[in-house]
Amino acid sequence: MKPCVAILATGGTIAGISHAPTTAGYCSGKVPIRQMIASIPDIDTLARLTGEQISNVGSQDMSFDILVRLTRRINDLLGQDDIDGIVVTHGTDTMEETAFFLHLTVNSPKPVVVTGAMRPANAISADGPLNLFNSVAVAADPDARERGVLVVMNDRIHGAHSLTKTNTTSVETFLSPVNGLVGTVNYGDTVYFRFPFRRHTFLSTFCTLFCRQDPIILPRVDIVYACLDMPPDLIDCSVAGGAAGIVIAGDGNGNMNQATMERAAQMAGRGIFIVRSSRVPTGRVGRNIEVDDDACGFIASDELNPAKARILLMLALAEKNSLQMVQQLFYTY
Repeated sequence: MKPCVAILATGGTIAGISHAPTTAGYCSGKVPIRQMIASIPDIDTLARLTGEQISNVGSQDMSFDILVRLTRRINDLLGQDDIDGIVVTHGTDTMEETAFFLHLTVNSPKPVVVTGAMRPANAISADGPLNLFNSVAVAADPDARERGVLVVMNDRIHGAHSLTKTNTTSVETFLSPVNGLVGTVNYGDTVYFRFPFRRHTFLSTFCTLFCRQDPIILPRVDIVYACLDMPPDLIDCSVAGGAAGIVIAGDGNGNMNQATMERAAQMAGRGIFIVRSSRVPTGRVGRNIEVDDDACGFIASDELNPAKARILLMLALAEKNSLQMVQQLFYTY
């Protein structure tokens, strides 16, 4: 019997419609998932498919309310013996954040694949249909198990920890510059290179956080972008707005000017969690290298970019972790 794959749709460009096939402008989240599945030739040869609409928004409008609902639905489905894998359709703007959130909160070794498109459904050479076809092939593949949440775009299989969007419009926008690809998929034929190096999904500290239905409050965490002569009162604004944590998208190796450093250290002393990440696309932010993190009370993001560092910090603070424990989480995930 063919494997069963559930496709959960959230919207995005893959479900978008443009005014004409040759124009760049379009509206996200217009095509329902059942119509999308029906439009792709031979997709039902890969697996028995079900389709479910979780939301229908552009991913710039993705919210944590939708993410929590999505995570809970994935955990419910993967707990059923007759569901072998999940595909999530999603916009590309915040895809890496959703994929990393699921990478930390899904409680199953079964494959979970996130996919989308850079061109709307009615565009010339729309990339969505083949991305969805390949994603179903990966989600139905037993060899994809225990690899965490995967992102399939443009014939490439990325791990949620490493991938990032690198171009505003190109179909090859997603790259995995830190740890490389997990594999490739070509018209449904899969090849895998590696398993993730870090903990994820059913091995994650957070994998049971959303298995129960009680309300979960995710603390506010802001990202502050470092730049030449940045004003230190940006830190004050975040704290005044209710942020329990701040991620600095720092210069170079997570740096910031002296005035901001002092203000951030003051807030860290008041119990605000300060994470130093980097606006630079690749490379680790090391602890106690150029900044005395021990003295300032900061956390180094290690491999995580600012967007993903924010996700991890929010989950860590929801679990009431200490400063030392949060730093260890950044080394673990």
